[in-house]
Amino acid sequence: MNKITRAFISVLQHGNKSYSNAALLGRQLSYKSDLSLDKIYPNARLQLFTPPPPPPSGADKFNGYIPLDKLEITYSRSSGPGGQHVNTVNTKVDVRFKLAEAQWIPEKTRQKLLQVLANKLNKEGYYFIKSDLTRSQQLNLADALEKLRMVIRAQELEPSGPSEETLEKLRRRQEKAARHRLQLKRERAQIKADRQAPGGIDF
Repeated sequence: MNKITRAFISVLQHGNKSYSNAALLGRQLSYKSDLSLDKIYPNARLQLFTPPPPPPSGADKFNGYIPLDKLEITYSRSSGPGGQHVNTVNTKVDVRFKLAEAQWIPEKTRQKLLQVLANKLNKEGYYFIKSDLTRSQQLNLADALEKLRMVIRAQELEPSGPSEETLEKLRRRQEKAARHRLQLKRERAQIKADRQAPGGIDF
């Protein structure tokens, strides 16, 4: 019997004492690290839930809140590199919802989306967003929701006109083009004039 086995048996013979921090030949008598996740986050639960909606602000703008219970979320196998892990977990996220019935989007913004996304809706009026950016369901779901927020907020941006600096650049560019065109016209006229015979000379 080697030294490690004898020392381990002698430790077990001490009865019901706790030896979670006992040392055995300079090694910790424990099979789990003190930095394991269940010790660092003892009450953590990785669950998806819909937070309560924010109070109405009165503004007819999208506030970023997307109720998950109004979406149809499905998971499937993801493509791309990742070894055998991609064949065992469903990390790809597909989010779809009926755009015309999305009451959580302001009416004005929803009407704009129906016009802009008309070619991206299926026959039933569903709009699809997918994400397989990472190998995590939660991160892919967050990425899909952020894509949806960007699509919605893009329709709420007010078109801004060109600045005074841009207008001045355009004016100077047009003047330069006009001067260049007139210069070419004068040079062409001079070439045609040089081809004509001198007037008043009879051969």
